[in-house]
Amino acid sequence: MFVGVHPLAGFDKVLHYRVPEALGSAVGVGSLVRVPIGPTLRLGIVGEVGAPVDFPVERLKAVAQVVYPFPALPPDLLQLARWMAGYYACGLDSIIETMIPAAVRNGAGLKQEKQLVLVQRLAAEELAGLEKRAPQQARLYRFMEQQFRPQKKSLVLARLDVTAAVAAALVKRGVLREETQRIERIAYDDDHSSGELVASQPHALNPEQQAAVDAMTATLGEAKFGVTLLHGITGSGKTEVYLRAIDTALKAGGGVVFLVPEVALTPQTVARLRSRLEAIAPGHRCVVWHSHLSEGERLDGWLALATGEAKVVVGARSAVFAPVQNLRLIVVDEEHEPAYKQDETPRYHGRDVAVMRAKMNRAVCLLGSATPSLESFLNAQTGKYRLVELKQRVDSRKLPYIDIVDLRIEAMKQRSLPLLSGKLVNAMQARFAKREQTILFINRRGYSSSMLCTKCGHSEECLHCSIALTYHRSDETLRCHLCGAQKAAPLRCPKCAAPEIRWKGLGTQRIEEAVRRVLPRAKIERMDTDTMAKKNRFREVLAQFRAGKIDVLVGTQMIGKGLDFPNVTLVGLVDADMSMHVPDFRANERTFQLLVQVAGRAGRGDRAGEVVVQTFTPQAEAIQFSRQADFAGFAASELKVRKDFHYPPYRHLIHHLFRGPNPEKLKFFAEQWAKLVEKTLGERVELRGPSASPIEKIKDEYRWQLWYFTNAVTKVVPELAKLRAGFAWPDDITQVLDVDPVNLV
Repeated sequence: MFVGVHPLAGFDKVLHYRVPEALGSAVGVGSLVRVPIGPTLRLGIVGEVGAPVDFPVERLKAVAQVVYPFPALPPDLLQLARWMAGYYACGLDSIIETMIPAAVRNGAGLKQEKQLVLVQRLAAEELAGLEKRAPQQARLYRFMEQQFRPQKKSLVLARLDVTAAVAAALVKRGVLREETQRIERIAYDDDHSSGELVASQPHALNPEQQAAVDAMTATLGEAKFGVTLLHGITGSGKTEVYLRAIDTALKAGGGVVFLVPEVALTPQTVARLRSRLEAIAPGHRCVVWHSHLSEGERLDGWLALATGEAKVVVGARSAVFAPVQNLRLIVVDEEHEPAYKQDETPRYHGRDVAVMRAKMNRAVCLLGSATPSLESFLNAQTGKYRLVELKQRVDSRKLPYIDIVDLRIEAMKQRSLPLLSGKLVNAMQARFAKREQTILFINRRGYSSSMLCTKCGHSEECLHCSIALTYHRSDETLRCHLCGAQKAAPLRCPKCAAPEIRWKGLGTQRIEEAVRRVLPRAKIERMDTDTMAKKNRFREVLAQFRAGKIDVLVGTQMIGKGLDFPNVTLVGLVDADMSMHVPDFRANERTFQLLVQVAGRAGRGDRAGEVVVQTFTPQAEAIQFSRQADFAGFAASELKVRKDFHYPPYRHLIHHLFRGPNPEKLKFFAEQWAKLVEKTLGERVELRGPSASPIEKIKDEYRWQLWYFTNAVTKVVPELAKLRAGFAWPDDITQVLDVDPVNLV
């Protein structure tokens, strides 16, 4: 027997090996194996069994080890990996390494503990003799005699203050037995005691929810592939529809993948799922899956899914690769979120991969959002997806009132550029007096965007990247948020030595400081990537906020969606223009989504909510449509613009990035490459560029880019791959293809 193996060794190639007779029954398609490559053993995935080879079989090297007694990559994931390699123009080895967690590949150890079990009871005379000869053994025996289940050895020895030799003596006599028990590390297993668990028993459904649940039940009952777009306004009860669909899938014996866009949302989602699963059927497990887990937690969760012990996984985008058995349903919550797009190789989009995995499994993919991506919405309009809508909030709660503050007028009133408008300050103070909570959102961390000398105009920039350094007041540093470089903030202008160096722009630290000035007695917490670096800090802050221990939460995009806090009655968007004025054709769409999602955090309880939006461009379409949460109106307007300019979703976009240390050399090769593509693929691809990237230098590498517009990615990408393989690229130039990019800057 011989097999074709995809090595995880940095090259995209199938190698063939013999399978020793002793390993024959354990090897199959998808097995994780160790194979010799040169003088070392490397990991690989078996991609084919009994594949033909063009040289004598006896010359093949042998598979050295089968790591797990079951496929590490089930057939559907191996098929998905091959599709991704072709669509996203990347090596199969990089995709397989993404699908199989490092803890699994690296062989992270299982957590085990030794336990003691009583297996033989002593007669009275035997016990009396033991007490005379070995009183410590007798004491250990009496303790174990009173137990109804195995006991952890280390705890028993510590409690009775006896040595391991005492236990060993009783084991040798056959009175006790020592067992090794695997202890599973379950992420968020303490949510019941954290104060964050939200009991999620079934709610009574309103007519719209019932219609959505009926539609999902019918779709799941058909046992065939389908995609449903659940478009529900914020607070309309989409989560309840998800949970009912999961209930249906589990009762049919199927497995479920539940994707959320942000790690910060995972604890709340897990808590709801676990409480509901316990109500559905005792023993159902919900595995957590994201990058912030320890290696042990990830390994144990993976094993639970791969062996069928657990049928539900919830997590961020990489959870789409979880080895769920008999997959029947994939839920993609907040499907519009850019966080589903991976920004390093392999550059896949979690939502699109979820749709393809569902198709390969004849499963159902449920996409949900209050502000769907225009790609998904157009698919629903053209009949590729089924559209289900929830237009009313649960319990007939009203949408929050959105008040637009024109910062141009506010600047004239205050005679300076305001951080917080008078209207927002008054609203915060009124909420604090009523013991209600406020969320302030700004899409930038740090104290201020940059340091600017008002005398000579000098701005402190990163030496390694072509962007301004961000000022962090907490430790008086300037930091680059691209490469991580930092230095002490200057007291005088480094160029002209003037003391008039000032801060320009906004940041979460600066807003937090402004709030402390107007609400000195309030408990204020800041939530951004700087303050949330510590593991579990997300959960701690959210639990405190839910418990009412925090009055004002200031944060970035991580608090802008998905979270449900009934006591939040005011949301302030400090600068609505920040996401609008960027060189990206999706800027309007992102701004509209942001405004609606952030506004949706207010008024989710019994009290009405209010949203204050501060902007210098109140007349912008994204802002005006968001006032009424009018997605249909916004989508119609924006899709018309996209169609006129032939932008996605009407065509696919491929981004080709070139990086290198020499700007002139980089420009030359980018231009030569563009000429070759134009000559070869000019009829199937529209080229734009090459040109310098908006951020021209990052980490001492210059960047040029080229855009391809096409109607058929699957036909163009293989051609580009062939051209790349035959082009004489210099060693110091790196080039990357990004299919369906989300971040254009």
